[in-house]
Amino acid sequence: MLSDKNAILIGIAGGTGSGKTKVARRLMEDMGPKEVTIIDQDSYYRNLSHLSFEERAAQNFDHPDAIDTPLLLEHLQALLRGEAIERPIYNFKEHLRGEETIRVEPHVFYILEGILILTYPELRALMDIKVFVDTDADIRFIRRLKRDMNSRGRTMESVIQQYKSTVRPMHLDFVEPSKRYADIIIPEGGYNHVAVDLLRTKIRSLL
Repeated sequence: MLSDKNAILIGIAGGTGSGKTKVARRLMEDMGPKEVTIIDQDSYYRNLSHLSFEERAAQNFDHPDAIDTPLLLEHLQALLRGEAIERPIYNFKEHLRGEETIRVEPHVFYILEGILILTYPELRALMDIKVFVDTDADIRFIRRLKRDMNSRGRTMESVIQQYKSTVRPMHLDFVEPSKRYADIIIPEGGYNHVAVDLLRTKIRSLL
């Protein structure tokens, strides 16, 4: 961990549709947005503006190499030192990183949320608590199908094809094995109220 660390970082990993975001939002609602902010790994997909839309759409976004880890690491280190950052904005419909950014001011707690965050030793070294949200594959697929069709402009066929070709294989190769690095495993995500309450108690103890 950083010797000049001025904040607490909680990492929440798990497969697509596992309920990571629900856990993160419950924690933020409990502690308040003045104390906690969420850093989404998905904002840090690599900039693929040099590729055509068809080439971008064909990329494997579930592989660790799809994430701009150096930039994410740089931003986390800055936040933990008490410095503000300009967080990227990612357009999922176009598979592009936008030119505009969102300014993130220093907070007491940061929640880093994403499917691959526990696969990177450099990121794990910054985390005070490492969480893995563990949810059955069929439930995760249904949630992803609804999300991608409703908010990301995807067709059912494209979601199924992506799940079969990259999402499921990458989950088995990278996401599921990263569970061994977790300090806490939460079955069923934010719907597991007992586990979330225990996590909340642990976080408060770090104060």
